[in-house]
Amino acid sequence: MSARSQNNTDNSLLTSSEPSPFYVVNPLATVPIMLVCDHASCRFPRALGDMGLDPFARRCHLAIDIGAGKLTEILAKSLGVTAVIAQYSRLVVDCNRQLMDPGAFLEYGDGIIVPGNRNLSQADKDARANAIYWPYHTAIDEQVKRLRAIGPSPAFISIHSFTPVLNGVSRAVQTGVLWDKDSRLSDIFLEGFRAAGFLVGDNEPYSGKAPQDFTIDHHAEETGLPHVGIEIRQDMIDDIAGINEIAPAMHRIIETIPEKIGLKQDRIPA
Repeated sequence: MSARSQNNTDNSLLTSSEPSPFYVVNPLATVPIMLVCDHASCRFPRALGDMGLDPFARRCHLAIDIGAGKLTEILAKSLGVTAVIAQYSRLVVDCNRQLMDPGAFLEYGDGIIVPGNRNLSQADKDARANAIYWPYHTAIDEQVKRLRAIGPSPAFISIHSFTPVLNGVSRAVQTGVLWDKDSRLSDIFLEGFRAAGFLVGDNEPYSGKAPQDFTIDHHAEETGLPHVGIEIRQDMIDDIAGINEIAPAMHRIIETIPEKIGLKQDRIPA
């Protein structure tokens, strides 16, 4: 299946009164930095109901990267950069997975069964991909192309959050920097987080070398954009007070990127 070129959704799944699969912050920004957030929402399309999940499961870390969407939006606004942010739950379709990956339509994770994802037909999967997955990735493509057309290729930063405890195992790291072959941005974030006093994981709690990072692999690694994945522990950003603590530190790190890797640009607002 190929990415669709239009932003409208497959109306067999989403109605015209439901939110778009994504929204763009600063769609006309010229700073060569691009933020994305794949798992910003726990929203389900009305047609899917509650997917057989109780209220806790619909809002837990399997459904959403808690705090990541708001953090991405705040950073985009403070830095004056473009961000593309997904607006439906990763349990509907995981925008950071290849569609043939079993995790794209998760049936079970961290002790939770997802009834709404069991025994899906290919038509069911295609409907979700056409309505949500491809419009989101097309929006990212369009913003990357726009930025490349007006200046240097943008630095690509994917923002996620991770649960403090997974399968009964506690995670000590507070921030994670995920990278594979390109260390230009990872070095900047590792140094910046350490200087800010955070306990930082180098390819922890997940590895950027794993094959699951579709968004970075597809939009950045394959096209030569400088890129990095950032993970923040969810208990640090599960409310606005926590987000407002880490956002200034990330702002200071990100605003140094163009100069450190040689991207010519206008000055980012302080």
